[in-house]
Amino acid sequence: MNFVAMDFETANAKRDSACSLALTIVRDSQVVDEFYTLIKPEGDFFWRNVQIHGIHAEDVATAPKFPAVWAHIAPFFQRDRLVIAHNAPFDTSVLRQTLAHYGMSAPEYLSMDTVKTSKQFFPELPNYKLDTMCRALDIELEHHHNALDDSLACANILIHEANQFGAERLKPFVRVQG
Repeated sequence: MNFVAMDFETANAKRDSACSLALTIVRDSQVVDEFYTLIKPEGDFFWRNVQIHGIHAEDVATAPKFPAVWAHIAPFFQRDRLVIAHNAPFDTSVLRQTLAHYGMSAPEYLSMDTVKTSKQFFPELPNYKLDTMCRALDIELEHHHNALDDSLACANILIHEANQFGAERLKPFVRVQG
């Protein structure tokens, strides 16, 4: 399987407040590359978000704004490319609303939500939070809510599911975004 796992953290409750982003690139069911960046959002940081991910306003003071990041990562978001996330509705809405905030159009790409795949393949679990899935599948998740660790964990969940259940059984979960 070839795909990119994406994870955003936000500065506040607004979906256009991305303050960090990670991508984990998978080719032939192997992690081949990773990308991580802090992002300087336009809005303020809310204490609850900081409590969750540990990123403060001073941490992003010299970080690039999203348009500079997008220039680097846009090639991963193509009509024939699969981008996955754990709770994909959140991450895809952060991408879409951050692009809209800067007057940029959202790309068309394929997406998949590993929360949905996990519910299908592991119905016995008490919940489908990222840390729960990692414990159930014996996947390392060292720093939950660190975008890089979360995107790697998400990638490993899908690799595990593809290996255990077959890539064909994952195809019905693919959606077009954009």
